[in-house]
Parts: sequence; C-alpha cells; structure tokens
Amino acid sequence: MSNDPAVRSWSCSYYLASKKGWRPGRLSLTATHLRLRLDGAEHCALSLPLSCISEMKKESSSYIFSAITVLARGGDKHWFSSLAPSRNAVFTVLEHFWREQLLSPRGEQGTPNNSRGAELIAIMSGSQRLLEDTTRVLHHQGEQLGNIMSGLSKIEGDMATADRMLSVLESPSWWPFSRNPWRRTTSKEAAASAQSRGKEGVIAVIPAVFCRHPPDVTLRPGHLTLLLSAMEICDCDLRPVQRYERQDVDDIRVVSGHEMRVRQRFIGRPDVTCSVLSARLPDVLPLLELQYKSKVEVLEEAAVVRDKGRASPGSRSPGWQTGN
Repeated sequence: MSNDPAVRSWSCSYYLASKKGWRPGRLSLTATHLRLRLDGAEHCALSLPLSCISEMKKESSSYIFSAITVLARGGDKHWFSSLAPSRNAVFTVLEHFWREQLLSPRGEQGTPNNSRGAELIAIMSGSQRLLEDTTRVLHHQGEQLGNIMSGLSKIEGDMATADRMLSVLESPSWWPFSRNPWRRTTSKEAAASAQSRGKEGVIAVIPAVFCRHPPDVTLRPGHLTLLLSAMEICDCDLRPVQRYERQDVDDIRVVSGHEMRVRQRFIGRPDVTCSVLSARLPDVLPLLELQYKSKVEVLEEAAVVRDKGRASPGSRSPGWQTGN
C-alpha cells in the first residue's frame, strides 16, 4: 500500500491533538488511503484506509473558518483546514473516492465493508432492479420504434413511386431550376438521423469528477459516459455537459491511474479540454484504448496502475456497464 501513487495531493493545516495546535503539511489521496505528511517529517503522520472512514463532512468552528473533518471507525476525528485550491474542490474528490471504496465488493484486506457500505450496496441493488425493469420497457419501446421506422420506409417508398410518376410530366421549357418543380423533399435524412440515434449504444457509465481546462477550482461531480460514437461528460442527473464525437477527439492523455484529459483542437479559437478524475477509470481504460487506439497516450505512472489492474485476478468490471 505504501507504494500506491497519489491520485491528488493538497497543502493543508492539520489539527494535532497532542500539541493542541495546527501544523502545516500535505494531504494526499490514493485509490485506497488518505495520508498526511507534516512539514519537516520523514514519515506519514496519518495513513487512514478509506474503507475505515465512517463519516466525511465540511465543518467550521470558532477556531477556523472552514475545514474538512474525517471520522474514523474507532471514533477518532481528524481536522484539515487551509486547503488549496479550495475546501469544496478537495472535498468533491475525497468524497468521490471514499464512496467508491464503500461500494467496492471488498473492503481492506478482503473483508466486508462496514454497515454504511452495506447500506449503499443495498441501495445500488435496488437501483439495478429498477434499471432492469426500465431496460425491459425500453426494449418494448424499441420494438415500437422499429415498427414506426418500417412505416416510414413504406411511406418513403410510396413517395418515391409518386416521384417517378411526376417525373413523366415534363417541365415547361422556360423553367430554369429543375426538371421536376413539384418534387417534394422526403424525410430520408431525418429518418436516417433517427435510426443513427437509435443505434447509438451506451458502452459504460462511471461516476467521476471533472473540470474544464485551464484548471479551475470548481470540480464538479458527475459521470463519464462512453458511447459507440461519442464520449459524454455528464452532471449528476446524466445531463451532458460536454460531448466529444468520436471523430472529433484529437487526443486522450491518461496522466495518472485515475485521471485523464480529453482534448478537441480548433483553428482560430481555444481547444476544448476537460479533465476527468474517477476511481473507476482503470476499469474503462481498456475500452478507451480499444475505441480510440492511437489517440490514447498513457503516461508511465498510469501504465503501472493499468498493468497492475490487468494482472489482478479479482479486478472488477466497469460500474453500471451496459451492453449493446
């Protein structure tokens, strides 16, 4: 565990209970642990497994303006303040990885997670059953849409027949535009577009936090959605915030085991680049490499995490993955 690379790290102040005062240090987050190293110290003053955290909140008191408190399973409470770039940005990332650790099938050392994790898993199981029912309804609606498409094809065939009949009539010699001035434009393009949208399948949806570049402090929780023809960064309600068509993605740079940057270049205006941070990114990285191939650049640190995940026999499949 000590060799796990840090996903993110931040400068902070930590309340040292033994000294009854605040000490400057650096808070770092790995995929499984929360660690603190005080300034001038050689070893970590705190190494707390995420699975052992029972509560995480944003608080304030008479001694500080704002802070993040972490309550360990044994009852120890840890205070972190003076977080850069901001308390909200740090809390968004910490909460994401903590919740994903609770939802993982196994806790620390292969043991079951605590009661809060079991409760969250029960909620997810209920959501899965609801999604299964929704899938059956959508399948039925898909059959209905298929019948509608067949009807549109028949209408289009009838219109083509009428068009051929109209083509027998000759246009006046003085008509400058076409041989068939009464010809109506069919809905072929609209039907083809609707059919294309119907075939656009969801490959995987994973929870994530994201921001635009240049980086700002407003990291937002949401989801990363991989489609057959595009990639979408959505908010918590799965409403698209940024959509990258597959052919428009210029490069995907995987900067760490849990962070990547997607860029679309433009001429005459700034590139559109988004940074995506997710605990489930190692699960969907093989899908990204398969779908975008040479456009994916995996840096050395990220490659180590990826290879470790592939070698692990107990690696889990992407969360909320939906086949076509």
